[in-house]
Amino acid sequence: MERYFKRKFSSTTSSSDNVGSSSVRDVGISRDVVGSSKESELQDVLANLPADPGLRPQMLDYDPNIRDEVRRAYLQKGPCQPKDHTFPQTDLSGYDRRFNVKWFDEFDWLEYSISKDAAFCLYCYLFKSNFKIGQGCSDVFTEVGFTNWKKKDKIRQHVGGVGSVHNQSRQYCVDLMNQKQHIQTVLIKQSDQARIDYRICLTASLDCVRFLLKQGLPFRGNDESDTSNNKGNYVELLQFLADHDEKVKAVVLENAPGNLKLIAPTIQKDLVNACATETIKKIIKDMDGAFFSLLVDESRDISVKEQMAVVFRYVDKRGYVIERFVGIQHVSDTTSNSLKEAIDTLFSREELSISMLRGQGYDGASNMKALVAVAKGNADVATFFTSCNSLVNIVGASCRRRDMLRDQLQKNITEALENDDLPTGRGLNQETSLKRAGDTRWNSHYGTLLSIISMFKSVVKVLKLIIEDGSTDNIGEANRSLREIQSFEFVFHLFFMRSLLGATNDLSQALQRKDQDIGNAMSLVKDCKDTLQDMRDNGFEALLDQVFSFCGKHDIEVPSMDDAYVAQWRSHRRAPRITQIHHYRVDIFIQIIEWQLAELNHRFSEVNTELLICLACLSPNDSFIAFDKQKLLRFAEFYPQEFTPRDLLALEDQLGIYIHHMRTRSEFSQLKGIGALARKMVEKELHKTFNYVYLLLTLALTLPVATASVERAFSAMNVIKGPLRNRMGDQWLSDSLLVYIEKDVFVCIDNETIMGRFQNMKTRRGQL
Repeated sequence: MERYFKRKFSSTTSSSDNVGSSSVRDVGISRDVVGSSKESELQDVLANLPADPGLRPQMLDYDPNIRDEVRRAYLQKGPCQPKDHTFPQTDLSGYDRRFNVKWFDEFDWLEYSISKDAAFCLYCYLFKSNFKIGQGCSDVFTEVGFTNWKKKDKIRQHVGGVGSVHNQSRQYCVDLMNQKQHIQTVLIKQSDQARIDYRICLTASLDCVRFLLKQGLPFRGNDESDTSNNKGNYVELLQFLADHDEKVKAVVLENAPGNLKLIAPTIQKDLVNACATETIKKIIKDMDGAFFSLLVDESRDISVKEQMAVVFRYVDKRGYVIERFVGIQHVSDTTSNSLKEAIDTLFSREELSISMLRGQGYDGASNMKALVAVAKGNADVATFFTSCNSLVNIVGASCRRRDMLRDQLQKNITEALENDDLPTGRGLNQETSLKRAGDTRWNSHYGTLLSIISMFKSVVKVLKLIIEDGSTDNIGEANRSLREIQSFEFVFHLFFMRSLLGATNDLSQALQRKDQDIGNAMSLVKDCKDTLQDMRDNGFEALLDQVFSFCGKHDIEVPSMDDAYVAQWRSHRRAPRITQIHHYRVDIFIQIIEWQLAELNHRFSEVNTELLICLACLSPNDSFIAFDKQKLLRFAEFYPQEFTPRDLLALEDQLGIYIHHMRTRSEFSQLKGIGALARKMVEKELHKTFNYVYLLLTLALTLPVATASVERAFSAMNVIKGPLRNRMGDQWLSDSLLVYIEKDVFVCIDNETIMGRFQNMKTRRGQL
């Protein structure tokens, strides 16, 4: 990007640039620019312009060839006016003064810098470079920043008379954005019929973009030439619309004017960017200045680039907890400083105020796989999971082996049904296969173990068939897996880990839900700990009975529990003298359960903090049995910006009336969870009556529970950017991913809004 600063930019490129033939037929896009690295980097410059006026480069720092594009970009965004920001106070001559948010309404050009706590002028920043020093051009509102909050008249003085620098700069801005005076505005010069034709063409193109984005499909084709049989989804879909609508056919593709085909790659990307921009605008509008929390995680995409996904969690006007994906940001590394810089860039680009941030959640993947990872700290359990992965890979290595497994399973089911060994009924005994474990889902490992247990006999038979066949390369692996799974040690670990992960499965499933509140999560963690503790104290004998029964059913040798146990990797001479029962009960069963309990205490240590103990008193369960006025007042004290000393007194009075009202209303007696309480209060309009209590509810619901929504974003990223689309740019990927994930928001945006955004983008670049 540095080429666009300090006069290093050149507007022309070599005629040897390799671009598609369709590119040159679009509006104002020459063959030597479209697809070039300079055009791509220019778009990155425009997409990442700092919103905070205190952090912007001066206009003279940009190359003259792109200054107008930068100016249009800032004018299209409008002045930076963070109205929801909590403006800090400054001691001025013994009095505390601060920026007045009402000045935004009086001075539409006024901007505020959060980083510098200073005011700036948008118009003068953009066009100050047009005036010579000494023409009344001050640096106060363009570089230094105005901070004398007690002298509002200085702001009026900055505006000045008719011929002032400010008013001349304002007129320059009007002229720049006025399409009638812009020399490259093609639409004004066209006839009414040409405008109608262009509108039909743009609408058809946007319809194609909408369909492809919602389905997560690629746009481009390998060969988009006129002689190609497959020109890519975008062009082929546009052709499909033309074939079924004569009005569309008359104005698109070969029937479109030479410079208005709207099929070039940059046009497609601009349409997608317009869709994404309007989608995130609608999300921010729905937030309506509400408090929100930030959910962040990072993952590598198919091209091995580290991508940071960001999700906002907030409570909407109906009282529902909403989690919205707002984009991804490429980060060079995953250090805290890099993540902070990426988050700052996102906030600046979307003009969001960090003062409304009330919670942060990071690194969800490590939470999701924590319990399995802890268990793998034991060498025997780690070996067991390696054996499971190897087993799944061997049996599922080819279609033929999968068919063998299905056929063998069907034979076993038929035989069992004939012997009345299996129950019958709707939905029972369905065709299945070995389930592969994933890294970001707790219960995926649980599913793998369940499938091995239920298909054990069939798996053994398939491994024997592979060994007997003798024509495959991994006959040795099959033989090793057969020996491993037909051992008592494997079966013990299989049933133990199944019981262990089964005890945490409900917690795992609950943390995947978008609407989970932290109060319910706290309760589920406690239940999980109690279950594990009971298993540790009383569950070993029952587990051993299950293992003995399974081994007897499948002819697996069971060692005497009183015999000495020696690990394979230990010397028989130096190994400690322990029995089989001691090894399996103490070294495996008790040790790993205690590790799990310690890990849960570490991962969910917040359940023991004062904050969450106080938060639990909001729960409506069992007719508000957990209600405690003093703890709720203490909870409010954690948020001094929302609850001043005066507000705390009002809250104390309101809580008494609130709890009496709740306990005497039948519609509130059966509620479960603070999320249901918030929704019911909004439904009955009690959120206005008990405004302080409802504020406590929204703050509690905003706190992040788990980053499951971010994990889903990475799953979607694998759909959008796959092996055949591994060269997608970061902006292209983020825009496509945003619309694909938040399609329920996107479908509510009409074509007029998106086309207006797209038209402004083209005007800004001087292409229409």
